[in-house]
Amino acid sequence: MFETIIQGITIGLCTSIPVGPIAILIIQRTLQKGRMHGFTSGLGAATSDTFYALLALLGLSVVLSFIEENKLIIQIAGSSIMMLFGVYIFFQNPAKNIEKSKNEKSSYWQEYLTAFFLTLSNPLMIFLYLGLFAQFEFLSSDSHFLVIIVGICSVFLGAGLWWFLITLLASIFRKRFNIRGLWILNKATGLLIFILALVALISSISGFSLSL
Repeated sequence: MFETIIQGITIGLCTSIPVGPIAILIIQRTLQKGRMHGFTSGLGAATSDTFYALLALLGLSVVLSFIEENKLIIQIAGSSIMMLFGVYIFFQNPAKNIEKSKNEKSSYWQEYLTAFFLTLSNPLMIFLYLGLFAQFEFLSSDSHFLVIIVGICSVFLGAGLWWFLITLLASIFRKRFNIRGLWILNKATGLLIFILALVALISSISGFSLSL
């Protein structure tokens, strides 16, 4: 059981560490709104990743075959969504966002859902989990129910641990940002997310696989 927990945490870390649009978004939210806003977004991303880990573990043939057959369309759709979100962040007003975050009690929940659905827009993560599960010989659909629950929770714990560390580091530098700094951060973040998504889109059309 202990080995399953360690493997699950490691897999959760491995899938979260690569710097992509979601990571940039979470860092941006931490710097602009505070650590809890960023960490809540990170939990949304971790929840989405865990959902795909569960699907990969169950090995639902209908889901896997659908994703495999429509891989190009899914990649294009996911990249397009990220590009639009990058544009949205680029034109955000940090002063209004700060005031909005003070007045809206539901902002944490909204940011959790935003990160969840943005991460969910990249279902090709299933294949990454399939590869990692095989590499680590981690669980199987025949494993005991309790072991599966512990393993999947460990994956979530690993992903959540990564976002906890990232938001902790980002929050240390947060005090150095004034309104102008946050304005520049929004522009840079939006532009970077747009570029990464555009590269992913071009790579998909060109026949190369590039995970968001």
